[in-house]
Amino acid sequence: MKPRLFLAAVLAVAALAGAAQAQCYADYKAKQDNPLRLHYGVIELPAAACGSRGDAGREIDRRIARDGWQLLNVMSIFGADGLAERKASAGPYFLRY
Repeated sequence: MKPRLFLAAVLAVAALAGAAQAQCYADYKAKQDNPLRLHYGVIELPAAACGSRGDAGREIDRRIARDGWQLLNVMSIFGADGLAERKASAGPYFLRY
């Protein structure tokens, strides 16, 4: 009986750990100057950047700056269930960075 209880406890802990490490994403707006260009994008974030828009913004800004983009706004932070509805709007900037 005890091995079954132990196995159930291990499975419960594993399920909770998986939920705690669930993926998060953000959608954002960015710009480039000379000439002015704008884009809307969707980006996957590490768990450390999922807690607030400020944390997400620092991560996004760091990544998109490599290509000369400047972050304008983090619109929202969401889970994988929000990806499909944003894919068409993000176009080439869907999970690019």
